[in-house]
Amino acid sequence: MTDLAEAPAGPTAEVEHLDVLIVGAGLSGIGAGYRLQTMCPTKTYAILEGRSSLGGTWDLFRYPGVRSDSDMFTLGYPFRPWTEEKSIADGASIWTYLRDTATEYGIDKKIRYEHRVVRASWSSTEARWTVDATIGEQAEPARYTCNFLYMCSGYYSYAGGYEPTFPGRQDFEGEVVHPQHWPDDLDYDGKQVVIIGSGATAVTLVPSMADTAAHVTMLQRSPTYITSLPAKDALAGLLRRVLPAHLAHRIIRWKNVLVTTAFYQFCQRRPKAAKRMIGAMAAKQLPVGYDLDPNFNPSYGPWDQRLCLVPDGDLFAAIKDGRADIVTDQIERFTSTGIDLQSGRHLDADIIVTATGLKLEACGGMEIHVDGTEVKPGDTYVYKGFMLSDVPNLAMCVGYTNASWTLRADISSQDVCNVINHLDEHGYRSATPTVHDLIEPRPILDLSSGYVQRGKDVMPMQGSRAPWVLRQNYVLDLLSSKMGDVTESLTFDSAPHAESAAVAD
Repeated sequence: MTDLAEAPAGPTAEVEHLDVLIVGAGLSGIGAGYRLQTMCPTKTYAILEGRSSLGGTWDLFRYPGVRSDSDMFTLGYPFRPWTEEKSIADGASIWTYLRDTATEYGIDKKIRYEHRVVRASWSSTEARWTVDATIGEQAEPARYTCNFLYMCSGYYSYAGGYEPTFPGRQDFEGEVVHPQHWPDDLDYDGKQVVIIGSGATAVTLVPSMADTAAHVTMLQRSPTYITSLPAKDALAGLLRRVLPAHLAHRIIRWKNVLVTTAFYQFCQRRPKAAKRMIGAMAAKQLPVGYDLDPNFNPSYGPWDQRLCLVPDGDLFAAIKDGRADIVTDQIERFTSTGIDLQSGRHLDADIIVTATGLKLEACGGMEIHVDGTEVKPGDTYVYKGFMLSDVPNLAMCVGYTNASWTLRADISSQDVCNVINHLDEHGYRSATPTVHDLIEPRPILDLSSGYVQRGKDVMPMQGSRAPWVLRQNYVLDLLSSKMGDVTESLTFDSAPHAESAAVAD
């Protein structure tokens, strides 16, 4: 098998050139394809997708009950309204929406499946990227060149999630499953299930598996803030009946943006009051007299980690009905029949689900070289949330942590198109974000969640001031994108016969 990370494509390999290469055919990549087609209609592009299907996250995860943890009016695209009844949608419906969007706009014809990008090398002399990939299970080499490279591969590894080492795991006689690799034939009917974790995946799995399992226990080391919303948006149903579809969608979308933003700001500015409110909402849906401490009493403030959303309070209903429970404790070791806890309690289990989180990975884990020097994303700063310092003509799509991913992703795609158009208008070949002054480094994902802390060194940093800040505010970002100067702190390189470089004021 050829390892393109070490050996380049052979001299006889055919090299295809495109104006823009997009890596990843998930939510971000499909949206990027639409923006390129509409804002840069003369540009040629292709989407390289490592898997055999589009959809990204919504094709990868197949565990019971997989669903969005954001409303679909903001997680969906602004250019193609979400028309289904449920605002909090299941994974299969989201995948169908993505497939239909790609088909409707011809984006599906631009996707090259089973193309795993392993290396991208920039040449300042040629002002282009050389992108090496492997195709299929046989890892056949493929090479592309492009003028602009747009990474829409998300921020976690598709190869596998985070699985801590549990003492005695080999002694357990049942099945151990990680949600990222859910087996199609897993039978949990009438069985005792323990789900390790307290994040969005765990709170989704518990009520879904509790429908048929004998009992489901969510075992958490520390609790998470959990809020409930109706699966169906009542206002959406009303507006759709009286207004044109696109107008109704815009109103609902902006209503949800503003409500989400206001709630986030409330949590940040009044954390104690927000904690009391979230706790009171949970108490109303739990059995009478249920003690919120410790299972629903996080030690951190709201939105220091991402909140978990449960549609129609399904998790609370499963606990109230006795089909599920939550245990807050530490694992001592696995045994042949379940898990021993540090408190001395034993949890019986036929199946253990390790919903223990993701592994962060920048740019799909590929190598990046600029003029022969390897660039580690963790050593760079993010420029306006979409480009990397000292890396020419490359963008990386990162969504919000406190709102729908697509809100930020769509702004990034429009900004990428604005940069490309600026290059053409002024005869420049490349744009490179350049840090001119010292800035204080900060994590790009400003959360205390375990997966973020474990992988913070692999992700780009953000700074303490614009344009090196990834703001968690859609309204401000949208205004900046529409009215701000996209060329701020960009260094432009002209063709050889012109001036060697031009720096934006």
